[in-house]
Amino acid sequence: MTLTKWWHYFLLTIVVGGLSAIALVGIAAALIYPALPSLDVLTNYHPKLPLRVYTEDGYLISEFGEERRAYIKIEDVPQHMKDAIIAIEDRRFYQHHGVDTKGVLRAAITNLTGGAKEGASTITMQVARNFFLSSDRNFKRKINEALLAIKIEHSLSKEKILELYINQIYLGQRAYGFAAASQVYYGKPLDKINLAETALLAGLPKAPSGYNPFVNPKRALSRQKEVLHDMYRYGFIKEDVYQAALKQPLRFKESKQSRDVAADYVAEIVRESLYAKYQDDIYSSGLKVYTTIRKANQEAANLAVRDGILDYDLRHGYRGPEKLIDIAALPTNEKKNSLDLILDDIDESNGFIPAIITAISPKSVHVHIKNGDDADITGKGLALVERTLNEKNPAKRLLKVGAVIRVLKTADSWRIVQLPQVESALIALDPENGAVRALVGGFDFNSSKFNHVTQAWRQPGSSFKPFIYSAALEKGYTPATIVEDDPITFTADETGSKEWSPQNYENEFEGPIRLRQALAKSINTVAIRVLQAIGPEYAQDYITRFGFAAKDHPAYLTMALGAGSATPWQMARAYAVFANGGYLVQPNLIAKIVDHNGKVVSTTQFNHAGVDAPRVIDARNAFIMNSMMQSVVRNGTAARAMQLGRSDIAGKTGTTNDHFDAWFAGYSPKQVTVAWIGFDKPKTLGRNETGASAALPIWMEYMASALRNTPESIMDMPEGVMQVNIDPTTGVRDDSGMTEYFYHENPPPEIGAQGASADGAGSVFEPMNQAQQLLQPDVSAPKPVTQLGGNLLAPKAPTKTMPAEPSNSNQNQNAATRILNPN
Repeated sequence: MTLTKWWHYFLLTIVVGGLSAIALVGIAAALIYPALPSLDVLTNYHPKLPLRVYTEDGYLISEFGEERRAYIKIEDVPQHMKDAIIAIEDRRFYQHHGVDTKGVLRAAITNLTGGAKEGASTITMQVARNFFLSSDRNFKRKINEALLAIKIEHSLSKEKILELYINQIYLGQRAYGFAAASQVYYGKPLDKINLAETALLAGLPKAPSGYNPFVNPKRALSRQKEVLHDMYRYGFIKEDVYQAALKQPLRFKESKQSRDVAADYVAEIVRESLYAKYQDDIYSSGLKVYTTIRKANQEAANLAVRDGILDYDLRHGYRGPEKLIDIAALPTNEKKNSLDLILDDIDESNGFIPAIITAISPKSVHVHIKNGDDADITGKGLALVERTLNEKNPAKRLLKVGAVIRVLKTADSWRIVQLPQVESALIALDPENGAVRALVGGFDFNSSKFNHVTQAWRQPGSSFKPFIYSAALEKGYTPATIVEDDPITFTADETGSKEWSPQNYENEFEGPIRLRQALAKSINTVAIRVLQAIGPEYAQDYITRFGFAAKDHPAYLTMALGAGSATPWQMARAYAVFANGGYLVQPNLIAKIVDHNGKVVSTTQFNHAGVDAPRVIDARNAFIMNSMMQSVVRNGTAARAMQLGRSDIAGKTGTTNDHFDAWFAGYSPKQVTVAWIGFDKPKTLGRNETGASAALPIWMEYMASALRNTPESIMDMPEGVMQVNIDPTTGVRDDSGMTEYFYHENPPPEIGAQGASADGAGSVFEPMNQAQQLLQPDVSAPKPVTQLGGNLLAPKAPTKTMPAEPSNSNQNQNAATRILNPN
């Protein structure tokens, strides 16, 4: 066969083969095309959008769903984002009809001639694959993909196809679509990223894991440069723009978590609330929940709780490393990698990062940190372990080379910390409408999902006393009423259980004392005498005005010392009554719910103090109690709070017996905040750990931030309250004495009145004949009470002071045995 004939034969074979292939493809297309799926899923595109939870001011708290998505309309996609995608994925997108034949031939020739492998998949074909086909690589799938692409092009506009691609494509980190990826990698919306950041995102579809900047930053940067080059090469950007983009820095989110503010306990409350109504639909229907939380408040609360726990641990010393690693046994040339592998198996906890000590001296600790860094920790960073570093006996030194510890990044250095055993919680709300502004349910949600704000039923201790005193004001007591502070004992017959001798803090007694002073100093015997006088049953009913359930606070004298059960959530609601002038507002976390189209589907109707919230105590009562709790802050157990430099704050400390719980509940007229600290399994916090020393600093740190730009607001004195000068020793009227507040109908007695002496010496008042009336649990008109002392308050019949068994299954401690400390 001559060369010419052979060449003709070869060409004929190619032509026949090509025609046969075309015929086969045509036959296959004719058979397959009618059976292609409907495009309804594209024309009625409803992606699985996660539930997103936001602060009131629009910052993302959390999202719930298998996929991270954020739908964006094509007209809202920045042009440089569209250009970058088309340049790298399908530069003839606007010229072909689903299948780019020129691209197929170009890729085939390049691949046959040994050039860099090219794909010929168009954006439309990728849409077909992502919505309808499996990831199998075979001839049948390729034919289906091509035919579906053609069908899609005949049914949808180019802009709609591009919109589907931009929202559906997987881009790593559970992010689907470029809008979601922008938030995941950069922490900002798609229209806020620059060209360099855009190019990196556009390069992800080819290999989302391989080009993930969190995992493979070098490969991600190389791919980004490739995208920018193609944008320049094919005329999407000019050279000066190209060169500038190459120099633009890439700033990724510091955390891989897709959120703007840490409020996991808030998010979980929201999730539980919505799941009860919508079930599993919440994870895919794209609901957006806007809470009442404010970003600045929440961040301040997070920091205050963490600092409070850190300070507590600092006071109680280092407990020791989590484990010891024999570093000497690790391969010398693989030591760093070996340490990294060990640390990879240890989870970070609320910024407490695992690290391993590689060198140690009394003044310096060298550590290898989980993030791969090495650091020398010195100075203040060693405060927690200073004692053990200077231990002369090597056998007693808790730290040594190979110790697995925790470190915390500060502004410019590292600090050795330890995973806390103690827990803490904080809630802050607006007393005018109950909107919760900050909520921290514990140290670390990932370590414990137990929400101490809403789920921890603890004894409130002396922080409960204001409710007893409020009840007493309605029974004729005044801030000037003199009550004996002296030892008191209840017999077994009186208690119905065993003999009880309640004690004051440090077991000190002051003798006759005004009610205002007794609350400021948190004197136990006075609170008990007052409760015995007004009647435990009456007080139990009265406290329900503040939102408490009577069953949680049994009608025994121990109620005066906070031996019942309450959560920080309940305490915040109750203290809001004093802060807003006497109205009960319900705490709320959810402001509104918006669907995926932006339509508001639900709005919380807040009740407002003075408008539609129910009045539960007299405005005069709220005003006088506010004044009395200001004394707690100004010269009482919470005097440390005066460091805030404000005259409009008030509150009460609380410490339970044996220092199991420490509280501070306080407020300004604009914000009520409750802080608590204790152990999940109740045990002592330590002899000197009180509400004033352990909880108040947390409250102060938060309020210093929350009230920073809030002007002072002084509560107006309501009608029906009078100011009268009194003798501070006797409580009687004295024009040269101190000023005190009274109900108009219940003024202090005049000097020389029945039961009073002009010189104020000795027992100033005789027991009043109303004493027995005060024991009755009624809500009749207030009756004046000036002095209560001696055995005046002893009941005629035996009165139980504490139950033999716990009366509330939610109580953490037995009220029968838990008698409380004052502060």
